[in-house]
Amino acid sequence: MHERSSVTELMESLKRELNRYSPGGKLPSSRALIERYHVSPVTVSRALAHLAAEGLVTTRPGAGSFRAQPRAEARPPGDTSWQEVTLSADASPDAVPRSVDASGVLVTLAVPPPGVIEFNGGYLHPSLQPEHAMAAALARAGRRPGAWGRPPIEGIPELRAWFARSIGDACTAADVLVTSGGQSALTTALRALAPPGAPVLVESPTYPGMLAIARAAGLRPVPVPMDSDGTRPDLLEAAFRATGARVVVCQPLFQNPTGAVLSAARRPEVLRIARAAGAFVIEDDFARRLIHAGAGPVPAPLAADDPDGVVVHVSSLTKATSPSLRVGVLAARGPVMERLRAIHVVDSFFVPRPLQEAALELVGAPAWSRHLRAVSEELRTRRNAMTAALGTTLPELALPHIPSGGYHLWLRLPDSTDEQAVISAALRAGVAVVAGRPYFSAEPPAAHLRMSFASVAGTAEIAEGVRRLRTACDEVFG
Repeated sequence: MHERSSVTELMESLKRELNRYSPGGKLPSSRALIERYHVSPVTVSRALAHLAAEGLVTTRPGAGSFRAQPRAEARPPGDTSWQEVTLSADASPDAVPRSVDASGVLVTLAVPPPGVIEFNGGYLHPSLQPEHAMAAALARAGRRPGAWGRPPIEGIPELRAWFARSIGDACTAADVLVTSGGQSALTTALRALAPPGAPVLVESPTYPGMLAIARAAGLRPVPVPMDSDGTRPDLLEAAFRATGARVVVCQPLFQNPTGAVLSAARRPEVLRIARAAGAFVIEDDFARRLIHAGAGPVPAPLAADDPDGVVVHVSSLTKATSPSLRVGVLAARGPVMERLRAIHVVDSFFVPRPLQEAALELVGAPAWSRHLRAVSEELRTRRNAMTAALGTTLPELALPHIPSGGYHLWLRLPDSTDEQAVISAALRAGVAVVAGRPYFSAEPPAAHLRMSFASVAGTAEIAEGVRRLRTACDEVFG
């Protein structure tokens, strides 16, 4: 963090001084900047690289850095209003408009304003990410012979084999396709398995990013309500009969947003019902590496108990590492793998080999298991801190389920609460939380909030964030 702030400070200082130099004028040498600002050579190099990327300076190896020529005056803006007509009034026969609502995804990706506590994040706080281990893995991977060459389309064999072992004994490397993260894997699966206009069964509530993928592909998400034991088999069977759907998407482990785990009794029922309907189950196993300490054994993936190829398994390393380590996997058996592979190739060709090699280095290092244990302990500590603070400070917010994995809590607001009013008041109070509405594919039964305990700095920030949320609720509830 100190290095990053030094780079920013040096950049701002150099920007203020650029007007002293004419276009093409030479800036002080790196050695002079190091002595003048008392910073490291790395800080100078990074600051100049940022300024070059902004088009403010140019660098010439062996000659130094120079003020860039001024940019040409910006052209007057054009008139793009015609696009509204074209995008909404084309002659497409699609039964479902293929518009894209990314709001439910963007809220977990956007960085809150300074001073706002981030209960809306979807990733581990930087202090929980294995930054040193990832940097070492990337450095080792970059030195491997052929590391920058073209990888196999399906992924490098060693990484495919590692993912296969993590899924179960029945899964082999041949059943695995490496993807650019879990979101890419879900996109590939939905596009491969359902044609535009088709229904796709989804848990209710469910992950907004999956709903956005489905709608962008012209699919019709059909909700299947769930309870504390996961998807309800009776309603799943009824939904298949009513819609003729051939795909259901579920998160059997630490579901987003409820945190529920599909019960042992329901696991075979879900597979049986899907098999009888001639349907695929897309298993989004996003949180398997985010188990809380003391949770005890967790069920294997559904794909581990699926000899008939009903399950298309999706997993990723991203949630347990860093937003930028976008390495995921699709696993499937039978002819469907060829279709998944074809869609994947058309969309992205392949996952960059250096990233795959770095992922393999990371999961094969002793630091990997230590990292997972540390995250497990910290997530339990933070979950306990948030549940305790909410119980004391905001008892009117119902918490029907305390998860044993994952990174968030799902809270029900009092009846008749204006959900958006709470979100807005919370931001004014200095805390960002996520509205429940985007998690429902149809009308929600009640107002909810989703609160992440993984994206904040620690328990002190959790306590302060809940206190601020109390202020916001007092404003809304009166």
